[in-house]
Amino acid sequence: MGYMRGSVWKNVDWWTIGLYLILVICGWFSVCGASYDYGEPNFLDITTRAGKQLMWIGCSLGIGFVILMLEDRIYDTYAYLLYGIMILLLFGTIFNPHEIKGSRSWIVLGPVSLQPAEFAKFATALALGKYINEYTFQMQRTRNLVTVLGIILLPMALIILQKETGSALVYLSLFLMLYREGMTGTVLFSGICAVVFFIVGLKFSTEIMPDEMTSWGEFSVLTLVILLSAFLVGRYCQRQSPKLAAYIFGIGGGGTLLGALFSNYVIPFNVCHLQLALCGGIILTLAFFYLRERLRAYFYVILFVVGSGIFFFSTDYVFNQVLEPHQKIRIEVLLGMKDDPAGAGYNVNQSKIAIGSGGLFGKGFLNGTQTKLKYVPEQDTDFIFCTIGEEQGFVGSALVIFLFMGLILRLIVLSERQESRFGRVYGYCVLSIFFFHLFINIGMVLGLTPVIGIPLPFFSYGGSSLWGFTILLFVFLRIDAAREK
Repeated sequence: MGYMRGSVWKNVDWWTIGLYLILVICGWFSVCGASYDYGEPNFLDITTRAGKQLMWIGCSLGIGFVILMLEDRIYDTYAYLLYGIMILLLFGTIFNPHEIKGSRSWIVLGPVSLQPAEFAKFATALALGKYINEYTFQMQRTRNLVTVLGIILLPMALIILQKETGSALVYLSLFLMLYREGMTGTVLFSGICAVVFFIVGLKFSTEIMPDEMTSWGEFSVLTLVILLSAFLVGRYCQRQSPKLAAYIFGIGGGGTLLGALFSNYVIPFNVCHLQLALCGGIILTLAFFYLRERLRAYFYVILFVVGSGIFFFSTDYVFNQVLEPHQKIRIEVLLGMKDDPAGAGYNVNQSKIAIGSGGLFGKGFLNGTQTKLKYVPEQDTDFIFCTIGEEQGFVGSALVIFLFMGLILRLIVLSERQESRFGRVYGYCVLSIFFFHLFINIGMVLGLTPVIGIPLPFFSYGGSSLWGFTILLFVFLRIDAAREK
């Protein structure tokens, strides 16, 4: 049984609310600094971006108040309904998009423009919490795992169809919650491998080994697949087949090494063909042991080898046919494959110049030259962190990061003290989304991650972003306030 409405203010976590208010206030001053034009000092004028942001902050506080006053049960009761409504809005946006600054993910309702993708995050988190909270749910069951993945991937796919790949990638952060709830670590391992395979294969695809026939990218990825398959067999099948991992490592790794030496010094040939044959041999061997011993681990390793091959050989198609031209050039610039300082790399270069010019303590509020002279495009939205770096320096930037980390750590504490799986799942969804936004946004500004166009929570200019993060956070605070002592 939840608390009565009158006790919400006693039980709500004021530490989290305090961090939220500090971040929102700091965010508003950052928007003031980023959007300031000489001769327009009135930040309270609603015709300015600072004034509009202040208005949206007021609306956010009102939204947070309403959420806290509602009964906590409605979030569990209507989780699927809210998820369904958001799916319909995302679906409708595909066929009736409104383009704003190149983004086709907007719904325009008179003077108000909203991004359903921002609000779909909390609805997806609620749906996951409700489903995982079912009595019969077990993460190890294939049916349950497939359903959970479907809940995550459906809005992700609809957002991709809106050509908003960056916003869609946010949903991958929910896999951190799944790991907390019992999902095997091999799924996260496979995800990391996919990223490594993509980067290595793409970056070195055009570089050729001394035999002038073998691609370094393809050779490196296939070598990793062979060695990692040996590792997985040793990790999960050691008891049943103690020597199998050593055989795979010796024959697969040794065969690859001998093939590379033979191709470079004796008769040149494409070593990748030999590696594919070795992978085929690994698959057949594991299939034999699986049929003999009926151990699922063999089957999962087979899936890893086959899936890795399919994923790697499809990356070229995805990169050239699925990704938008601006996304491709941004990835190429990030990986050092191309140098485009006046084009795709312009934002990042100017952002790094702005942050570097801030020094230790910064130039002071409204005294940044890079930001005031508008050298950094989107400096009050996706690249707002460069304004913080230039005006407040290393100290101010570090303080902002510490505030965010404090919020994330606090959310971990709140999530772990939940008495229901519903509350814990939703809490970990919230902190995963915040962590992803923080990591990727700051990484974009520093040139460490691709520019995918996601905002910095509570800092980036815009009502949809601010309201979406506020709803996401305050729904969890309401669920936490209603827990039983």
